[in-house]
This record gives sequence, structure tokens and C-alpha cells, in this order.
Amino acid sequence: MSLIKVPVLLFVLCFIASLFASHVEARIRHYKWEVKYEYKSPDCYKKLVIAINGRTPGPTILAEQGDTIVVELKNSLLTENVAIHWHGIRQIGTPWSDGTEGVSQCPILAGDTFTYKFVVDRPGTYLYHAHYGMQREAGLYGSIRVSVRKGVKEPFAYDEDRSIILNDWYHRSTYEQVARLSSRPFQWVGEPQSLLIQGRGSFNCSILSTPNLEAGACNMSNPECSPYVITVVPGKTYRLRISSLTSLSALNFEIEGHNMTVVEADGHNVEPFVIKNINIYSGETYSVIVKADQDPSRNYWAASNVVSRPLHPPTGLAIFNYYPNHPKKSPPTTPPTGPLWNDTGYRLAQSNAIKARQGYILPPPVTSDRVITLLNTQNEINGYRRWAVNNVSFTLPHTPYLVALKENLGHSFDQNHLQRIMMQQIMTSTSETHPWHLHGHDFWVLGYGIGKFDPINDPKKYNLVNPIMKNTVAVHPFGWTALRFVADNPGVWAFHCHIEAHFYMGMGVVFAEGVEKVGKLPSSIMGCGATKGH
Repeated sequence: MSLIKVPVLLFVLCFIASLFASHVEARIRHYKWEVKYEYKSPDCYKKLVIAINGRTPGPTILAEQGDTIVVELKNSLLTENVAIHWHGIRQIGTPWSDGTEGVSQCPILAGDTFTYKFVVDRPGTYLYHAHYGMQREAGLYGSIRVSVRKGVKEPFAYDEDRSIILNDWYHRSTYEQVARLSSRPFQWVGEPQSLLIQGRGSFNCSILSTPNLEAGACNMSNPECSPYVITVVPGKTYRLRISSLTSLSALNFEIEGHNMTVVEADGHNVEPFVIKNINIYSGETYSVIVKADQDPSRNYWAASNVVSRPLHPPTGLAIFNYYPNHPKKSPPTTPPTGPLWNDTGYRLAQSNAIKARQGYILPPPVTSDRVITLLNTQNEINGYRRWAVNNVSFTLPHTPYLVALKENLGHSFDQNHLQRIMMQQIMTSTSETHPWHLHGHDFWVLGYGIGKFDPINDPKKYNLVNPIMKNTVAVHPFGWTALRFVADNPGVWAFHCHIEAHFYMGMGVVFAEGVEKVGKLPSSIMGCGATKGH
């Protein structure tokens, strides 16, 4: 297979010092959470989910820029460990609170309580989710909404603020999916059964075979799976914070009959542009401004559709409810079906349209100190199917990298792991969209392209004027994405594909950055691998 048919991610590191503003008038916000398995029916099919205080999605964290968040997390899963990642929070000075098992901490053991403490240093839309095994797709996730400091005016106006998480949903347990991915011969997890909007979806129970189905296990009249309702008042303007935590699917979101103005991406202000629908990839967050300016005598569909994959579940639906219409009154129209699933050009054009807002541009360094090219491939290793980056398939160590490097426990992992080259057959002749997420940093998105990256000519096309900064970005099918970031946050940070199965199968790397400058590690993150007894 030629390289032109494999997604290439050009990654640029820039070692430049930066200063961070001090936190003023900040407050401490305490949250006390219990994580446990509960039976829920998010899409009408009853299964075990991982809930926080009985809820999935979990509670929304509301804070102001500069606040300190303290989350006391009790693991009541009984037979399972857990860890929670604070997605988009840079963890400046607190790399041990990043919540990535095997990288920043040992997992939280069943029955134990662990305290996360960190500062939300920048306003914007963020997420939290499980980062142990494949627990995220069992329902352990939620929103983080950070407002600007009092007295600071945002560059866009709205009357009300809402958070909406889009997701896909499997009926198989995470254990079953892990077993399939780890089997020989390989068994893919398949497509999800439904799409959820803010934790609610609808699965057609009639397609299930009834003989082996527990009575009441699938009930389309269950109120838990009634459509999510976004109630609006005619004439008012709304900020919708739309995010995706899908396990597999790239999505397109649309509100029937309404335009959306994109104003924020991953915590950074966007030069506003108007769209009918928005493409969103796992791990991304956007703010869009929507005005309730249509016929107020009826309700409208809000729809989530899969793109970039030929097989997919039915449209995920919510109701955009114009008050005082009844919130359960179905719109009289057919739900939007979204763009063509394989229209890569449409999605690439939207990615290129996202620029930093005038007055809020943080110019990228013109040159880089180091250039790293990362090539995603699928390989066969000892009969097992694995994803690899530059022919290296990533596996999490028993001793977290942060602890091993800080405490000089280099013997606890393969120190040549990230340099080892494995000559393996490339297993795939197709390509898909890979959303890549960087912990501990934001990066400038300098450009996208289709085909093999040209290190001579493609950099001449980089946007060095007003590139957006993000923490998650898509590598489009058969294409490349160029990023640049400043290595100014001491710690050990994961950089990986945000598709659950792909990261589990090895699509990720780790950046060790100025670990000698990290402060004293708390003993609470230790206790596994070579840190037993610490």
C-alpha cells in the first residue's frame, strides 16, 4: 500500500517560554461524586451504565476562569478501577490531576476515594470523561463550562447558555468490546446501535429477537429515552455549547430551519461564520449562537447524523421546543438527514473555515525547533490487530510514566518503546477520520491536506496569520493535519486518537516534557506497578 493512502499527521513542537496570567478573585468549587454501575435505558434498551451520583451524563461543572475545582471521587464500581480525565483543562502545575491512568496516575481502586484538584485557567467549553480501559463509552462523562471573569465582556451576545453532549451508544458492554478487540482472530466492535443527544436516544426495539430478551429490557415508552428537549423563547438568542464524546462516530449536528454561528472552539474564540450544520469529531467542543427566529407555533428537530462511515445507526433526535408549545409535541416535518457521509470535501472546507477571531489571535511561532511526522497505520502483530504510529503500537505501562520518570524508575517500562521500529504489513486499504487529542496543551492548527504530505511545499501553505488553537483536531481520510505547540507545561502528556477502540488498539504516543521541573508528586497517584508501597 502506498503512503498516499495512509493518513499522515505532521506534528510540530516549539520550545518557547510563555507566561501565564495570575488568578484573581478565584474561588474553590467542591464536588463530591460517587461512581457506580446502574441499570439505565438511554436509548430504550436497558443495560449497565457507569453513572455519577446516579446520572449519565454526569453533573455539569460550572466555574469561572481562575477557579480551583476539587472533585472528591469515590469508586463504587466494586470490581473495577477508574480514572477521570479533565478534557481540555491544561493542568498547569498539576500534571498529576490529568486523570490518565498509566500516564499521570495509578487507577483509583474499587472502594477507594481519590481527590482531583486543579485550576480552570481559561474560559470556554470543556469535558470530563473516564480514561481507564473503555469506560467512557459506558456513560462516564460530562460537561465543564467555564465562564469569563466578572466584568469581562465576551465578543458575542446571547440570552441563555446551554450545554449539549453528542454521543454514540453500544449495547455490548465495554468488557465484551475489549474481548473482541483483543481476540485472535480479530473481531471488530461494529457500529453503535444508536446516537444520543445529552444522554437520550431511541433504539427500535422491534428489531430485536424476543426469545432471549429479558421482559422489559427494551421499552420504547420508557421516559428515560424520551427525546432531549431544548426549550427556547421566541426572539431570544442562545449559546449552545455542543461537544462530542463518541466512541467511534464522526457526527454532523443540525437544528432544523435554523442557522448557527460558530463563535468558539475548544475554549478559543472563532472568527464568526454561519453554517446550516456543524461537523464535530470525538473530543471536540464548539459554541454556536442560535436565534429563535422561526415560526413559533411549532417545534423543530435537532438532529445528529453520522458522517465519514458508510454504515451507521439511525439519526439521533432531540426537540427544539418553542415555548409555550408542549415539549413533547413532535415537529410536523421529516428530520434532517445531514450531508453525504462520504463528502470529505465538505468536511475539510468546514475545518479550514475555523480561524481565530480578530482581537483574540495568539500568533504562532513562525518556525519550529523540532518537526515530528506521525504516520497512522494498522498492523498485524503476533496475530493480533493493532493500530500503530510510525510502526509503534502504544500500550499503557503498569507504572505511570509521570511517576516512573520523576522518581527515576526507568526500569519499570521500555525506555526505547517510542523509538522501536516494527516492520509489519499494513493491514488497511481504506482510511477514516481520526480525531487526535493532546493532553496538557492547546496547539495551533496550521493546515490540512489530502494525499501524502510534502515537507517542502505544504509548509508554504500554513496559516501563520490567524490559525485557531484547539486541543482536538481531525485528520481527514487519506490526509494530513499540521499542528504546532509550545512545550511549556512540565509533565507527561498523552497524545492519541479519541476513538475508544483505536486508542485501546495502540493509536497514541506520550510526550515527556521537562519532568525534572514538576513539583513533588502526591502519594495518592502511586501504589501500582513499581510504585507499590510508595
